[in-house]
Amino acid sequence: MPSVLGLLETREKKVREEVARLREEAERVEAALGEAERALQRPADARVTVAEVLAEPPVAVAEPVVSVVAGSVVPRRTEGMTATVLPPDYQRIMSVLESDAAREGMRCQQPAVALGLQAVPAKVEGPRSKAKRLVERGWALQVRPGVFTPLGASDG
Repeated sequence: MPSVLGLLETREKKVREEVARLREEAERVEAALGEAERALQRPADARVTVAEVLAEPPVAVAEPVVSVVAGSVVPRRTEGMTATVLPPDYQRIMSVLESDAAREGMRCQQPAVALGLQAVPAKVEGPRSKAKRLVERGWALQVRPGVFTPLGASDG
C-alpha cells in the first residue's frame, strides 16, 4: 500500500502542473485581451477626434478660383455676359462662329475642321452637340437645320 506522504506528493505535483498550465494560458489570454482592448480603443479615439473636428468653427478659406473644365455646365446667357464664362471647348466654338467665315452661318463640319478635327461624322458630332447646347442656352442661333451663327449675327 502506498504511503500517505507519497500520495500527497503526487497530488501536489499534479496541482502544481495544472497551476503552471493555467498561468501560461492566462498569459496568452491576457496578451490577446490587451491586443483586443487596443483594437477597441482605436475607433473610439477616431470617433472622439472626428467629433472634435466637426465641433470646431469652420476655418475661413479663400474661395478657390473657379476654373472651367471640359464637360462643365454651359450657363444661360444673360445681359452683359461674354463667352469667357464658357468652358474652353465652347469658347473655341464661339470664336469660330464669330469669325468672318461664319457670317452667313456654319455647318458643323466647318467648326470641326477649324478646331483641327477631321470632317467625319464621329468627329463632327461633338461640335454639333456643343453648338446645339449654345443655342439652347442663348449663345448662338440655328438659322437652318445644322447651320449655326453667333447670337446677333442674323439680326442686321
